Amino acid sequence: MLVKICGFTRQEDVDDALRLGVDLCGFIFHPKSPRCITPEQAAEIRSDGMRRIGVFVEHGLEEILRAMDVAGLDFAQLHGKQSVECARAVGPSRIIRVIWPDLYSHRALLHNELRKFADSCAMYLLDAGFSGGGSGKRLEWQDLAGLDAPHPWILAGGLNASNVGKAISQCGPAGLDFNSGVEDGPGVKNREKMRMAVKACGKHIEKDRE
Repeated sequence: MLVKICGFTRQEDVDDALRLGVDLCGFIFHPKSPRCITPEQAAEIRSDGMRRIGVFVEHGLEEILRAMDVAGLDFAQLHGKQSVECARAVGPSRIIRVIWPDLYSHRALLHNELRKFADSCAMYLLDAGFSGGGSGKRLEWQDLAGLDAPHPWILAGGLNASNVGKAISQCGPAGLDFNSGVEDGPGVKNREKMRMAVKACGKHIEKDRE
């Protein structure tokens, strides 16, 4: 089970996440997000063993490539209307494509959308609502049970320590993405909320020595 925490703005929070065994750390570059930071600011935040993800909404190819280079990113998480061609230019192995299941009235339409992007991404992230990161809204998890996705998918939207076990049992994602559910305020993570969320995912917190 991959655990991703998004919306980091502070070194101390990333340090805590690393000690807790979080796999992926996300930085939001969408100007309308209260968690927005610049690629230069993200570059100053060390993450050591965690893979680094940049959240891109209204960004074009040149902006994405520049940010990935400056901030030392492993993945670009595409929230906007970036084309398949844009994703291929970045490199499919470096793309997490965001899909909004609530937009599709039938499972077949959702499957078609997943297949549309299959050769231009490495993973999907299924989210609810839209705010450029951290809406706090959640999907109807049971509707995603048995989803036929060409790649592993990460569940996002309104997740916290108290509900993540139910989410896992109802839809079986490959990973979980936390943001506002582990915060005291936008971009200010709460170490205990992160710890409880990671524990609820069934991960052994081996790196937490404090």
